Amino acid sequence: MNKALSITAAAALAGVTSLAAQAGDWTANVSVSNNYLWRGLTQSKNQPAVSGGIDYAHESGFYVGTWVSNVEYANGPGAAGDAFSYENDLYIGYAGEYNGISYDLGYLYYNYDEEADIDFGEIYGSLGYKNFTVGANLFAHTEYDESNGLALPWGKRYDFGFGSAYYVYADYAYEIKEGLELGLHVGYHNGDFVEAFNFIDGRTDDYVDYNISLSKGGFGFVVSHTDLGDNRAGDDGLQNGSVKFVVSYTVDFDL
Repeated sequence: MNKALSITAAAALAGVTSLAAQAGDWTANVSVSNNYLWRGLTQSKNQPAVSGGIDYAHESGFYVGTWVSNVEYANGPGAAGDAFSYENDLYIGYAGEYNGISYDLGYLYYNYDEEADIDFGEIYGSLGYKNFTVGANLFAHTEYDESNGLALPWGKRYDFGFGSAYYVYADYAYEIKEGLELGLHVGYHNGDFVEAFNFIDGRTDDYVDYNISLSKGGFGFVVSHTDLGDNRAGDDGLQNGSVKFVVSYTVDFDL
């Protein structure tokens, strides 16, 4: 899942597409990394990921784009297991600046293999001032059935209503010297869909993630962690309660 849409170096390492396209321009990007992280959690079983996207940005502030990456999960959301092989994101939004404050509003759709049956969408927004950005992604809908939780050992009926899950975050970016940027990030994820998609354990419906990153040119390095710990992260083999190190290289080009 490639978007918080407020771009930081740390987010870029997780496969986030930059929306810095010039007015009316088509741009594309290709990235390779040793791990695909989304909100602090691995989406590739801590294995390498290759991703890429295409974006169009109009001078009015309107933009639209798509992004794709390989994914793999230990057990898979909804016990879908190896039904997951790819993620394809589609997004549309409007971004601009007013009196020194940047803003970004849009809709993001996460598409997976048909067998996975867990596509979902979010509404997102962010505000930025100088080096700081704050934002939120609000759960909108999913094709995954709320009643699926009743068939699990803990027999829970999920709440997948609009706004029932959310992700809020704060980012800080600072140019240490020309071309070298330091990024700081903290985020909080909450809601039934958080548990259903990421953990499937009947209890972990919220967590905090945080990271620090360095980027220069197309290269990036991030150190990421969560507050899950070994107990809350469970025994799914993803090690989401451990510190993760991600190295990536991204190439952006005009079309």
